[in-house]
Amino acid sequence: MLLELIERAELDITRLALAQVTDQYLEYLRAMQDRNAAEVSAFLVIAARLLQIKSAALLPRPSIDHNAADEEDPAEALARQLILYKRFKELAGYLQQREAAGLQTHLRLAPPPKTAIQVKLDLNGITLIDFMDAARSVFFNKLELTSLDKVVSMPRVTIREKIQSILSHLRNLKTTTFRSILGKSTPRVEIIVTFLAMLELVKRHIVAAEQSTLFGDIDLAPLTDMSGFDELPFEFNEEDSLEDEE
Repeated sequence: MLLELIERAELDITRLALAQVTDQYLEYLRAMQDRNAAEVSAFLVIAARLLQIKSAALLPRPSIDHNAADEEDPAEALARQLILYKRFKELAGYLQQREAAGLQTHLRLAPPPKTAIQVKLDLNGITLIDFMDAARSVFFNKLELTSLDKVVSMPRVTIREKIQSILSHLRNLKTTTFRSILGKSTPRVEIIVTFLAMLELVKRHIVAAEQSTLFGDIDLAPLTDMSGFDELPFEFNEEDSLEDEE
């Protein structure tokens, strides 16, 4: 509506034009009786900005404040929005004309990008039957999948087993280290389960763990007599094992 008022008065979109059409815009706002509140509120926002612009044009200008000079002028901001809106409106009208004329394609104005390597595919001697045979071989010849009974799964490692392994090492050696329990080339999942077993023994005050240096080996020592621990009554859920799902 604001753009229509400016064009009707044959004015350019400037600060002065916005001040001149303020009264006409307010008259249109007063005539809005059958509009909903959301739409009227949008018009009120623009009306408030127009009143600010007109009052600034009529009233004497105060001395220039250097702090206020850095702030954006509301009149210039609104004028810039109107210019951008007018540009989009013109482009929308152009596209609508092309759609009405059935012109639904657009030519490439810029040249296609040049590739460093231009590969030319030689299709001499290839017929439609060759393409059909190639497509048939891709879509209809399915690869045979390995049956489930031949798929090798990761061995199941439980916390209960690793607890007994740690107790066995301490029973024979009195003191041991975390790395000596693991051995060489231990899978990652077994390392995690062994570490959880060690934490369980530490929590129950059966084993003492000490790491003297950062990222160093963990020394393990028994806190009680290991001879009496043939089978500890540890109770775990079915989730006390980890499997490598990666």
